[in-house]
Amino acid sequence: MRPHVEVNDYDSFGAAYSAENEVNLINAHYERPAMLDLAGDVRGRRILDAGCGSGPLAAALRDRGAVVTGFDSSAVMVGLARDRLGEDADVHVADLSAPLPFADGGFDDVTASLVLHYLRDWTAPLSELRRVLRPGGRLVLSVNHPLLHKMLNPQADYFAVTEWTDEYTFSGQSAVLSYWHRPLHAMTDAFSDAGFQVAVVSEPPWSPDTPAELLPPQFAGRTSFVSFLFFVLIAN
Repeated sequence: MRPHVEVNDYDSFGAAYSAENEVNLINAHYERPAMLDLAGDVRGRRILDAGCGSGPLAAALRDRGAVVTGFDSSAVMVGLARDRLGEDADVHVADLSAPLPFADGGFDDVTASLVLHYLRDWTAPLSELRRVLRPGGRLVLSVNHPLLHKMLNPQADYFAVTEWTDEYTFSGQSAVLSYWHRPLHAMTDAFSDAGFQVAVVSEPPWSPDTPAELLPPQFAGRTSFVSFLFFVLIAN
């Protein structure tokens, strides 16, 4: 009998997930380069990395001159982020579904890399992210592409907000992740309701430095694939 695996339990598989995240196609050569490209020149900008995980994006932003604060709901992930960034790094255990321990308007930018699709209700989380941004600040985020659930589950209703799960193996360790699918219009409505203006919607190619051996054979002749959708939002 297969052992029971808790859903979204990053405390149990965080180290294995982090190790794979460093080198795989979708994180290291697709999602993270796209986030950095959308963030652009961050020198001197105060950035909150929401759901920072083990800190690869925070480290890259800091290397580019940003002043970075991070938080994650997983204590294991925060520990890994501190190992990466240094014990004096400004990294916290905090939950995006609860009030955040940061001042109003304290950040120029917020990054939320593959975070919101874990949440059924975006109202309070987006409100908190808007609160900690200065007016005119940016929220740069990535989520599962709204077509992904329909592609993997052809019988699904694209227009219904629906929970779905998938099984993974990260560095040899089994994990189960649960996501909330929502159609594109539900995403943009939530952004507007929270006080954001959509500035960019992006479906980027994978990074040009991606090793050829990471690309599946069916990607031959292509530069992009359906996986994540990226936004840059401006705080009104």
